[in-house]
Amino acid sequence: MSAERPEKIVVVDDEPKMVRLVRANLESAGYSVVTAETYEDGLKAVEASDPDLVILDIMLPDGDGYDLCRAIREFSSVPVIMLTAKTRESDTLRGFASGADDYITKPFSTAELLARVKAVLKRSSRETQKTEEPDFRVGDLTISFARRRVFRGTEEIKLSSIEYNLLSVLAKNAGRVMLHHELLTKVWGPEYRDELGYLRAYIRNLRRKIETDPQNPTIILSSTGIGYYMVSSDEGPVG
Repeated sequence: MSAERPEKIVVVDDEPKMVRLVRANLESAGYSVVTAETYEDGLKAVEASDPDLVILDIMLPDGDGYDLCRAIREFSSVPVIMLTAKTRESDTLRGFASGADDYITKPFSTAELLARVKAVLKRSSRETQKTEEPDFRVGDLTISFARRRVFRGTEEIKLSSIEYNLLSVLAKNAGRVMLHHELLTKVWGPEYRDELGYLRAYIRNLRRKIETDPQNPTIILSSTGIGYYMVSSDEGPVG
């Protein structure tokens, strides 16, 4: 954590008890906390405070967290953790598709909350680091590691930070099957090594964006029960 200022977290939730609990635990861990109870106030809080992280409830009195997350993504890449009582895989997928970086199901422990916050902030700080690695190409897909951007031909494919990180790790290990827990550890962190649902959800979203036919992928392939791999570049990395 920075010695100059504590990392700032915006918490958007309309349950006073939950807000008090989350705020108390975050502040005791040294974070600065801003709270909001509605969609509108949450959006204003994110715009005004330029936080390092947003913790967002899905059920809000004047909207839902999915829409708020999408609205935040229009102007900010700040990491977002969603809090929810919903446990269906479809709800998780919807959260990830809206741009969320993590998903915590209520009820949760203080230890789990703080571990997830720490992991997401650490991952976010790594993403700002520059790389001089050459571009990677397979077919008409190009991954620019230096710019953290992905193209099909000349058209850019918009990816969330997690989607890009997952694709990048697969590309840098193209041709090699990466075990489920290995991908989870490299992309999300060691705290997530058993969260297979996360990995499946993001692979599904990634295929929708980069594959010509997501139901019959040709770029990101599965090794059933073991892991995933990206096909080797047919041209090799190019500068």
